[in-house]
This record gives sequence, structure tokens and C-alpha cells, in this order.
Amino acid sequence: MNVQSFLAHHQLGENPFTAEEARLDPVFAKLGDANPQHPDFGKILGRIDNPATAVVFGEKGSGKTAIRIDIEEQVAKHNEQHPDRKVLTVAYDDLNPVLDQLQRAKRMDAQRMLDSFRLEDHQDAILAQAVTKIIDALLAGESKPGVPMPDRVHKVLKKLPKETRRDLSTLTMLYDHPTSGDPVERHAELRRRMRLASGLPVSFWLWTGVLCAFALVVFAVWYWLTQDDPARWLVPAVILSAAGLVGGIGLWIGQQVSLWGRARRIIKEMPAVGRTAAQLKPMIDSTSAATLAGQPLPEPHTEQDGPRDNRYQLTRRLVGVLRGLGYAGIMVLVDRMDEPTIVSGDPQRMRAIVWPMFDNKFLKQDAVGLKLLLPIELSYLLAKESAQFFQEARLDKQNMIERLNWSGATLYDLCTSRLNIVRPSNVGTISLTDLFTDEVDRNMLIDALDQMHQPRDAFKFMYAVIQEHCRLMPDESAEFKIARLTLDTVRRNQSQRVQELYRGLTPA
Repeated sequence: MNVQSFLAHHQLGENPFTAEEARLDPVFAKLGDANPQHPDFGKILGRIDNPATAVVFGEKGSGKTAIRIDIEEQVAKHNEQHPDRKVLTVAYDDLNPVLDQLQRAKRMDAQRMLDSFRLEDHQDAILAQAVTKIIDALLAGESKPGVPMPDRVHKVLKKLPKETRRDLSTLTMLYDHPTSGDPVERHAELRRRMRLASGLPVSFWLWTGVLCAFALVVFAVWYWLTQDDPARWLVPAVILSAAGLVGGIGLWIGQQVSLWGRARRIIKEMPAVGRTAAQLKPMIDSTSAATLAGQPLPEPHTEQDGPRDNRYQLTRRLVGVLRGLGYAGIMVLVDRMDEPTIVSGDPQRMRAIVWPMFDNKFLKQDAVGLKLLLPIELSYLLAKESAQFFQEARLDKQNMIERLNWSGATLYDLCTSRLNIVRPSNVGTISLTDLFTDEVDRNMLIDALDQMHQPRDAFKFMYAVIQEHCRLMPDESAEFKIARLTLDTVRRNQSQRVQELYRGLTPA
């Protein structure tokens, strides 16, 4: 029997069990609020307008990405209802660009680069994403997807306190990383809109002095050649002008060397961002020394200065900027740590990337909530850590979910909701048991789904049941109810596959 005939009989517009990835699942996108959420979702989400950290471990297919998408949708609804208490979401779920940039900047092989991965690299990458999203919306003068802006944002921007505008200028200088456009031009345009006087760069005044000295030398030589009786002041004037010319050029060279040196020191400290010294230098040159002196630039520090504190200060300043735009905080969604090309699911490589984030100071930042949706393999490595590690990370205070467990009843509800979302709105709802003969009751299906443990495997199980039923049923004697024997056969096979997966004997 054709599968489409089976679906059409039950008035299913499509097979609701085909997709295996939440990001690419059209049925999941249709569900919205009708999608049964994991029982721990409330704990993971927390209070939206006061973001807090949550650390979650789950198997492949346990719904981590679906939870991330649900969080984004809940935050979007909150932002619509509370425009004065909005929350900015940063999806930190694609590490390939960050890891590739680090490898280029450090000129190391993959393993050495991962071994040298720092917490500061995570902080820089997160700040770059957040700042770029904000600057895109501010320059556009309107809300962008995921970045709602207040009405008449240009006027709001101009009315921000001067210190807040200076902080935003510094954050833009360091972290604005647009996919298209020149960061230097965007920085200059933002400063103009914020009415921050850029002033003329130091090099302008140096070159003005050099040109004046050169003009005086030319005039003196002309006067010497054209006058029969040159004045006595001519020789000292020429000497002084020549000295000024040489001194001005020397000062300009020294100033350029100093700017390049400072730009390179900053770039070296933030290799994850991808900023170049050629981009950073003119932005530093256009910013007054007094403004820069009060900013926590990521330059090399001694151990006594606390080299890691500048990122925390920059994060606090970003929160201050966001509050001026009607935001209550930032929510960072960390996901897909096992997918980067360099990692390829290797637990030890994942550990090298994730472990720097297990720092209580980082996880407990004010108005910053990190949602770490991590592969279950990392929980096994975490259990082997020392007591000192747990004392520093304080994971007992981070809303930790040790494993995303799904009951058979929850999976049953999940499958039923997917069935009904693909049916026409003008027909009644059905239950999962309606696909089976009378000898298959609800408890049998719940027990079978309970052996699948998680959504992805539950959907694979239901997909296999439908496929097997259609394979065994001839068209001329089509039966549209699935028999118990088919259910039991597929359950046995799928349950064995899941057990082998947990033992590492078969791929996911």
C-alpha cells in the first residue's frame, strides 16, 4: 500500500514523523504553543525579564534544539507584551566561524588551538554577536528580527547619557562584525547619530604643522633668492622651520607606530572576533584619548591587574546600553557543541570548548542568562571532575538538568499533537490510537514510546511503524488500521537499535 494513501485516509496532509532535526522540521514550526514541552522547560526558561543560567545535558535527539527554539519564541512573545522589559537573545549555536577564526589567528593545528581555548574567546564571540545585532538595528533605525527597537529610536539614541553613548561607541569599535559593510564606516556613522564629536585625528594636526613648516621654508628660500639684501631673521627662520618640519614628521611617524602597536595588542588579545589592525586603528585615532582612558579595552594585563575582568566590564556596559533601549538583559543560548567540523562529536574536544564556561563568575553575571544545552557525553566527563572544580563552577546554583528524560506519556502527547497539526482545521482531532486496530490500546503505545526515551527516536519509531504497515499491506485489500503484530515487530527492532545506540554500538 502506498504511504500517501494511508495518510490521505486519516486526513493527514503530510507524514508528521519524517523530520529528525528541529531546525528543519516544518511540523514543529507549525505547532507553536500546541507543542507539548518538556516537563523541565519552565525551570530551564526561568523568569524571562530576569535571565538566569541553566545547564542542561541531553542525548542526541532529546529535544535540546527544540527547547532553544521554544525559548526564542517565548522571549519574542515577552518582548511584544513588555516593550520596556525586553530581552535580547544571542544564539551561540554555530561555533564553526569562531573556531576557524581562532585557528587562522593562532596559526595552530586543531588540537593545539582547542587546548588553548579561553573563556575570553567565548566572551568575545558572544559580545560580537550581541553588539552586531544591536548596531544593525540602530543603523537601520527600526526593529530587526529578534532585536525589537523602541519607537523613534534615533531620538532615543541621542538622549542616552553621554557615558552610555561612549560605551556603545567603544563596543562598536571592538565587536561590530557585520556580514556586509565596513566596520569603520559603521562606527563613524553611529558616532555621528549619537552626536559624539569625533574631532580631527592627531595625524591631521601633525600634518598641518608639517605643511606650515614646509610653507615657511619655501617662503624663506624664495625670499632669499629674490631679495638683494635678505633680512637677518631669515637664516634662523629657515633653521627653525626645517627643525619643525623634521620634528613634525617624526611625531607623525611616532604617532602612527603607537596607533598600530596599540591596535595590534588589542587584536592579539581578541583573536575570536576577526577584527583587523587596519580596521581598528582609524577607529582608535578618531576617539579622544580621554574617552579611551576610561574604557576597559582588552589589552595585555599583568596578573595583578586581572586580565579577565575587562570582558566582564564590557558586558556590564553592554547591559547598560541595552537598558537605555528598553531591555532588561541578555539571554545566550548555547547549543550544538558537538557539531563543529573540528569537534565532530569528540567528547574530549567538546570538553576543551565547554569547560572554560564553567566559571561561577561567568555564569552568574547580572542580567545575563546562559542556557547551556549540552550533549550527554559531557555529563559523564563532568562526573569525573574534582571537588575543587565543582566548588569553582558552583553548578549546584546553575539550574542544572542532569539528563533530559521523556516519559512515554509525554511522547504519546507529542506524537498526537503532531498528528493533529497536519490535519485540516475543519475536521476533528484524532488520537494516536486511531491509527491502530482495537487490540492496540493507549497503554501499549505509551509503553512502546517509553522504550524510545526521546522525541527523535519516538518519531523514528512511528515512521517505521507506518512504513512497515504499508509495506506489508497490498493495495487490493488495503487496511488502514495498523495491527498489533506490526507494532510489536517494529518496537522490538527500534528498542534494540536504541539500546545499541546507548552502548555506542551503532551511530545515532
